Amino acid sequence: PSLFQALHQLYYDPNIENKNLAQKWLMQAQVSPQAWHFSWLLLNMDKVPEIQYFGASALHIKISRYWNDIPADQYESLKTQLFTHITRFASGSKIVLTRLCVALASLALSMMPEAWPCAVADMVRMFQAEDSNVDGRARCLALLELLTVLPEEFQTSRLPQYRKGQVRSVLAQECGSVFPLLEQLLQQQDSPGFIKQKVLKCFSSWVQLEIPLMDCENLIQAAFTSLQDPELFDTAVEAVVNAISQPDAQRYVNTLLKLIPSVLGLQEQLRQAVQSGDMETSHGICRIAVALGENHSRALLDQVEHWQSFLALVNMIMFCTGIPGHYPVNETTSSLTLTFWYTLQDDILSFEPDKQAVYQQVYRPVYFQLVDVLLHKAQFPSDEEYGFWSSDEKEQFRIYRVDISDTLMYVYEMLGAELLSSLYDKLGRLLTNTEQPSTWQHTEALLYGFQSIAETIDVNYSDVVPGLIGLIPRISISNVQLADTVMFTIGALSEWLADHPVMINNVLPLVLQALGNPELSISSVSTLKKICRECKYDLPPYAANIVAVSQEVLMKQIHKTSQCMWLMQALGFLLSALQVEEILKNLHSLITPYIQQLEKLADETPNPSNKLAIIHILGLLSNLFTTLDISHHDDDHESTEVKKMPVQQGPNPVVVVLQQVFQLIQKVLSKWLNDAQVVESVCAIFEKSVKTLLDDFAPMVPQLCEMLGQMYSTIPQASAIDLTRQLVHIFAHEPAHFPPIKALYLLVTSVTLTLFQQGPRDHPDIVDSFMQLLAQALKRKPDLFLCSNLDVKAVFQCGVLSLKFPEAPTVKASCVFFTELLPRCGEIAPVGQVVHENGKVLLQAVLEGVGGQASRSLMDHFAEILFALNKHCFSYLSIWIKEVMQQDGFPSARVSPEQKETFSQQILSRERVNKRRVKEMVKEFTLLCRGLHGTEYTADY
Repeated sequence: PSLFQALHQLYYDPNIENKNLAQKWLMQAQVSPQAWHFSWLLLNMDKVPEIQYFGASALHIKISRYWNDIPADQYESLKTQLFTHITRFASGSKIVLTRLCVALASLALSMMPEAWPCAVADMVRMFQAEDSNVDGRARCLALLELLTVLPEEFQTSRLPQYRKGQVRSVLAQECGSVFPLLEQLLQQQDSPGFIKQKVLKCFSSWVQLEIPLMDCENLIQAAFTSLQDPELFDTAVEAVVNAISQPDAQRYVNTLLKLIPSVLGLQEQLRQAVQSGDMETSHGICRIAVALGENHSRALLDQVEHWQSFLALVNMIMFCTGIPGHYPVNETTSSLTLTFWYTLQDDILSFEPDKQAVYQQVYRPVYFQLVDVLLHKAQFPSDEEYGFWSSDEKEQFRIYRVDISDTLMYVYEMLGAELLSSLYDKLGRLLTNTEQPSTWQHTEALLYGFQSIAETIDVNYSDVVPGLIGLIPRISISNVQLADTVMFTIGALSEWLADHPVMINNVLPLVLQALGNPELSISSVSTLKKICRECKYDLPPYAANIVAVSQEVLMKQIHKTSQCMWLMQALGFLLSALQVEEILKNLHSLITPYIQQLEKLADETPNPSNKLAIIHILGLLSNLFTTLDISHHDDDHESTEVKKMPVQQGPNPVVVVLQQVFQLIQKVLSKWLNDAQVVESVCAIFEKSVKTLLDDFAPMVPQLCEMLGQMYSTIPQASAIDLTRQLVHIFAHEPAHFPPIKALYLLVTSVTLTLFQQGPRDHPDIVDSFMQLLAQALKRKPDLFLCSNLDVKAVFQCGVLSLKFPEAPTVKASCVFFTELLPRCGEIAPVGQVVHENGKVLLQAVLEGVGGQASRSLMDHFAEILFALNKHCFSYLSIWIKEVMQQDGFPSARVSPEQKETFSQQILSRERVNKRRVKEMVKEFTLLCRGLHGTEYTADY
């Protein structure tokens, strides 16, 4: 197509296919040698802006990416042409003007300082020269546009590192040609608003070049003045914030000290904005105060003699934190201030002891005030008002409260135990004051503050917790938010309760009562789970009650699926601490109703609704068995050593139950073998039990292996392989229990090999799990590969096939398999033989992946295989790599024979023993193979 046809297609053709083709063709055109010629033609004044824009873009691409193609004797003419066109477009299309300015900026960055010594001064001079054809304002705007894009182009340019530093310092010196002009334009009475706006944007762009803050002083003050003009307000805020926030600014303490009064001078404007509900203005002024405080608190605190002016700034920020109204509906400013309080605290605590003591005296009261302000901001609005909030606003408020909670937890480091005491005193006064009944919002916020701290900080030493636990039952709970916070607070204190078991009875009834309320589902169930996990050795007296209440809510189906699962985990923890006969009794009453349901479901014809019911019941059992652990594998609390139960005799209760329901589970399976989700739920019960019980699971091994074998032979499913892998992992070193597992392993392998012959492409999940099983076998029990009826060659070939799958997880699992297999070449003869005879095929597959067949994210895994080949089959590898690299266009048509030779030499060089270097070589080579070397794609790679 011609250029104009392609552009017409790109902009106006409704057909998306044609658009994409045109775009592809045009992108190639932009980088072709002809682009120099056609770009200028497209910029003719008789063309439409879209076409002119393409011409200007093509010029920018050529200058920024293919600078080395431009002969030095053409620099001057290119520069002149660009200046001419920019002047011509000064009153033309804005988007084309910007593109041309970016092209000239790119040219200047590549030429300075040698080929174009005073580039910026020249630009200013050229545009200030009288040119009768072009209106003075248009010329001024064009110059400002050019000066604005210059630093932006520098930030994104691809200059090599040493040039970047050089050009940055040249630009910083050249600000002497720019800033006086900007100051003059801002101070002229007759400068129109749009020019001042452009000036402030230009200044914003320049300050990011790390220009000394004192050189920016006049312009920052001019920007402060511009804050009074509503039209310039937003741009002036950006300019001030960018200038104050540049990392280099902290070196200019005197300038920073001069800025404090300017910021404090905005307080009247801030108060008026808050009164009139002008959120934009209060937000902007707050950003400025926070930028100065947050970026420079250390430097300003160091100026001890100026402590009062800095304290005034801190108080201004406090006003912003406590700005009236509810976030995010009436204000969005307070959230900007939270990180400032972290920074200030870190800086105070980093001083040497004497100075720290002085500042602690000044700032402890400030931080106590902050806690009050934050808890006030965390309060819910009235029920009526909250009812009008959208779900999005409620979610933003929830996140805001989490941020407040994190801040309180952090502030605890500064205020310590005194913070808990002050919260406790306030709560006590609130709950015992009969004259003035408090709002629930007030009570809730104080509890929320307590919970925020107790959740992460060890409050075991605190003398106020017993009082708090005593106060909790006195709270009259009138609504859901308060009830939720009461629950979460009890949950946060569960470790404390484990050390003070006499207090459990104060709060447990509240939790059990809340379990019956669907609105408190998440908070009540998670709190019960925490109590059962932390306090299980003190719960036997309450066990019957907890089980009865839980059973009732489960039967009434009050909770959603995931909460039912958590509840079962809670009961698992609870039962773990009982005597075996007690456990069996409770299990019997807990599980029997579900077993009866399952028996009924097993007789029905499969359909979607009974499938969900079956998965739900199997999930409940899995979750119960996840935490029901009488051997106490998970006890890591030193304090529980004393309370350990005597070692149990006889079979494990979980095994007893599993044996009772085993036939029923087989019956369910036989009807649902086709359904991956049901099979997965069945496997999960056993997988969770094996993980928890470990060796205690042994009595179940023979019948489980038999069932898995039948299952997998009938319809292979990934979850069955995963369970087999778990069994291999746990019983690999148990000769008494391993034979049935070995038989199952061989069966799964032979069934999967048959699947590979029939075409494994539709089962990437099975292939993935199979590769993980093989890797686990090699890791835990390598002699499985010595079995006479294991076809090692076929397994190897399956691995090579799997490396070519499009699914990344499957390829990764295959790489892990080979990384485990290759080191066994020496010790397992069949493996050594297969690798030596077929290793070349493996190398071919690996290099195909590196050559571009596989996702770039997998390159480290392919490098691991090359590393292992190098380490364990070096003499073979040096022959194979020569042979495969001789193929034309392999592994990619984009690499030359020299590049292939270099890569082969690198891989076989002495550096092959350094895994990190091998990974780097592979990354480098894969980029060459994909034609991405040296492009923007590699920057983040």
